[in-house]
Amino acid sequence: MNPSYLKVFLTFARNSLVRDMSFRFNFILTCFASVSWALMNFLLFKIIYQHTDSIGVDTGWHENEFFIFLGTIWIINSLIQTFFMANAEGFSEMIRTGSLDFALLKPIDTQFLISFPRINWAQIPNGLLGLSLVIYSLRALMNDSEKVISIGPVEWILYVFYIGCGVVVMYSVMIILASTSIWLGRNQNLHTFWFYITNFYRYPMEIYQKSGIGMALWGTFTFVIPILVVSNVPARILAQPLERGWYDWQSLYAIFAAAASLVVSRWVFKFALSSYRSASS
Repeated sequence: MNPSYLKVFLTFARNSLVRDMSFRFNFILTCFASVSWALMNFLLFKIIYQHTDSIGVDTGWHENEFFIFLGTIWIINSLIQTFFMANAEGFSEMIRTGSLDFALLKPIDTQFLISFPRINWAQIPNGLLGLSLVIYSLRALMNDSEKVISIGPVEWILYVFYIGCGVVVMYSVMIILASTSIWLGRNQNLHTFWFYITNFYRYPMEIYQKSGIGMALWGTFTFVIPILVVSNVPARILAQPLERGWYDWQSLYAIFAAAASLVVSRWVFKFALSSYRSASS
């Protein structure tokens, strides 16, 4: 990152932290709500695993493996909610009020400027909780005498790398959705659309591969909107529930999906911006 851009980002982060600490009770309540949702999600799957050994037949997603997957979801969601969600939702307001005019006049990339001004620090605890769940479940998995799991520094580096790829894909999808605000004028349903789309990536992709409709969803959300690789690939790095050959093509595809998603989202944003008419015009 260009040093000047890094300085701007750190300024955004500092200002957001000062803003959050100015309303500490609200900050604490937001943290509590976020962590409570995650814990209820955890308890739901704990109940499910009292009635079954795995999610899907012969998928390899037993309890410890799945909780590594679930913790990975929490980490990715935390990063998206911390850095991008509030800014994407605020983009339509900038268009409606005309404040986007001022962003376009600034000597800095517009997409960068609208992507990072608000850092939602209250979502960080959810990510830390996810990391704790991953570490706890991984230790339980490695101590299972029936499993042969070897995790070293390379696997952890790959895990972080593929989480980064997943965040890039999710950010790209969000930017594409937010860019529609330029044509729609005010996209108040961004969060709703986001929830509907990302709801599919919260589960292992094998559950979609058992029926015609499921296969259609698997193909759509793997190759058209590649959100299934966001969580499945990094979780497999640690849990390794499937054969290595399957795992390899997904890993390579995740890198391609991240790069392609970023390029497409950049093009859509630029194209949408070319249709923007300033508030003064």
